[in-house]
Amino acid sequence: MKIILPRAVSTSLLLSALLLASGAALAWSKQGHQLVGELAQRDLTPAAQREVDRLLAGEPVPTLAGVATWADEIRAESRGAGNALGTLSSKWHYVNFSGKGCDYVPARNCPDGNCVIGAIQAQAATLADRGRSDEDRRNALKFIVHFVGDAHQPMHAGLASDRGGNNFQLNYRGKGARQGEGTNLHGVWDYWLLQSAELDNTRYTRRLLELPLPPDPTVGAEHRPLQWALESCALIESQAIYPPRRRITDAYLDQHRPLAERRVRQAGARLAELINAALDPPRP
Repeated sequence: MKIILPRAVSTSLLLSALLLASGAALAWSKQGHQLVGELAQRDLTPAAQREVDRLLAGEPVPTLAGVATWADEIRAESRGAGNALGTLSSKWHYVNFSGKGCDYVPARNCPDGNCVIGAIQAQAATLADRGRSDEDRRNALKFIVHFVGDAHQPMHAGLASDRGGNNFQLNYRGKGARQGEGTNLHGVWDYWLLQSAELDNTRYTRRLLELPLPPDPTVGAEHRPLQWALESCALIESQAIYPPRRRITDAYLDQHRPLAERRVRQAGARLAELINAALDPPRP
């Protein structure tokens, strides 16, 4: 299969914290992933909610928001003392495209299913399989919550040439920050756009729920996770995500924050649909 689409802080303390955190290739930050989980949980069917409650019983915070960062946490552990599952899943957080056309060839861009597209598909199948162990299905649910969020972050469907913006260094020149602070484009999209709004999860959830959901062109598509990633890829060019001269100001954050919020809102709705389909499928 070959699919081609056109590619289409206000305070020093906050900015410094984000700069320290932005070196890791995460997505949407802890808050962003929790927001995706919180939004999705509100749209679960009663039957799906009961199965989520059963699978997550015993978790420190047994909600979709509470497990939303687990996939990042086990990956971080794999860099230290070692976490086999974290190591195995390290390539499941993103998909890299080779050029500017969002040209997707599975054998090249997602070999053996080792990308965010293949991971969502495989883990959704595991979650839906009542013959699998509760541990396998619990892990699958936790992976899905995280990876659906990842697929909606544009830099997680970015260019291989700069590792999804991780190697695209930026200079931040905005109010309240030291002149010349450096970060990278991936870090800006992971952290700055959402966290610079300075809202807690409760207030941010309320804001996101007020956003109208646009019509979803991926409903009914055979490979929805692929379509979500292609959407993200196309946004990189169509929304001028790469800033000229490798400099950004607060104006860049203000300009692109609505897009980031819309992607989180879409991720929450689509995550709910995916979980409902796996845990409460329509009866014939």
